[in-house]
Amino acid sequence: MPLRFRSLLTLLAFAAVLSGCGTVNERLSSGMGEYIPQWAGGLPADAPPRPGTPQYDAYMKERERKRLMPAADREKEEQAQKGATGSTSGEAVH
Repeated sequence: MPLRFRSLLTLLAFAAVLSGCGTVNERLSSGMGEYIPQWAGGLPADAPPRPGTPQYDAYMKERERKRLMPAADREKEEQAQKGATGSTSGEAVH
């Protein structure tokens, strides 16, 4: 009987430690995701800014401006931006 009790106690201790790690990781993951490189599973380079930041507000205003713009004008603007950055649609995306 004492061996079963120790085994059960050990199992409960491991479960408590594991659940504690889950709550710590939940809080850390929101900030640490920005520092992990994309190749290791971090945020992609074209990810939008986080809500609540000034960059997010500017991003949403620009998105709304583009949404209200006629499609022909939007396509011209996107082509002009692609020409300025030098990217073409034939490049591979990784």
